Amino acid sequence: MGCCTGRCTLILLCTLQLLAALERQVFDFLGYQWAPILANFLHIIIVILGLFGTIQYRPRYIVVYAIWTAIWVTWNIFIICFYLEAGGLSKDSELLTFNISRHQSWWSENGPGCVRKETPMVGLKGLDSHSYVSVIGCALEYRYIEVMHSALQILVALVGFVYACYVVSVFTEEEDSFDFIGGFDPFPLYHVNEKPSNLLFKQTYLPA
Repeated sequence: MGCCTGRCTLILLCTLQLLAALERQVFDFLGYQWAPILANFLHIIIVILGLFGTIQYRPRYIVVYAIWTAIWVTWNIFIICFYLEAGGLSKDSELLTFNISRHQSWWSENGPGCVRKETPMVGLKGLDSHSYVSVIGCALEYRYIEVMHSALQILVALVGFVYACYVVSVFTEEEDSFDFIGGFDPFPLYHVNEKPSNLLFKQTYLPA
């Protein structure tokens, strides 16, 4: 296969998915988003598996990758609905942190143009001397940044699913054609049946 085939395109897509997943994993760690962290970790493993299967001509690994891309699209649709508060979901809930903490997306305080406003706490000892009050001046609300991240993941995953199905079909056709030609035939193509020498001697001494 040449470098302009579906196989090389799938390798490129898997590489892009790995880079996008690693970037997303970093910011989810910074925001203590435990559910996305686990999902991203599993996603990275499956993409590496699909990349290995594509390079090593292992269609079964690519099938696993294709199935996962469908699940990954579903997960990112859920993330979009979560941040857009569709279907009764609330972006202020602790669903993505497993109700362990009240942390939100890292982008909620560190988005483009965002400025944090903190005021000293009065009359409370033993606590942090500052309390977070509000974030102002954000050029783009953090939920839209998360939505764009998920939309990008969906786009790449859908294209990867299409190319994964194409590459699996190509690999399968190549294996079938190789079997048809006789690549795994235990008998050689130019097999010659030779009579044993003792039978030839018997034929020589037969009476006329």
